Amino acid sequence: MEFKFDRDVNHDFLVNAKVAIIVGYFYQDIGDKLLAAAHETLAKYGINENNVNVFYAPGAFEIPLLAKRLAGQKTAGENLYDGIVTLGAVIKGETPHDVYVCNECSKGVAEVSYQYEIPTTFGVLTTLDMDQTIGRAGGYKGNKGEEATMAMIEMLYLMKQADSQAF
Repeated sequence: MEFKFDRDVNHDFLVNAKVAIIVGYFYQDIGDKLLAAAHETLAKYGINENNVNVFYAPGAFEIPLLAKRLAGQKTAGENLYDGIVTLGAVIKGETPHDVYVCNECSKGVAEVSYQYEIPTTFGVLTTLDMDQTIGRAGGYKGNKGEEATMAMIEMLYLMKQADSQAF
């Protein structure tokens, strides 16, 4: 059997889902554009807007700690959140600071996903300059906020399929 998220059929897939979005707001205007695309994508699949919580971290480096805290929250023995989307931007500067921030952010987000088995996606832009950043926040390269949110939705679907498969 083949398991793949059908974007046309699953317009109400998120009707009961609870999602956290973490935005690194160091580049607030970029974060706002990524967040708007994330909200639009969640709405396409039927999420109740009251089931989306948005958290603003000071920057990308702080995102994994907040993601870990949110992933560990429970209500009635169940995970509070079904999925977490992380958004933000790190732009190369004059020093290698961006390399350290990007490495720790990406590694930390991945660890949260693995440790808690909650789809936690990486929508943090890691670009060389502002033009590339703008291009990926709704410009010539699309909007990575939409892509990260779509990846979380598809992983949530696949995790549910993996839990319910039978032969």
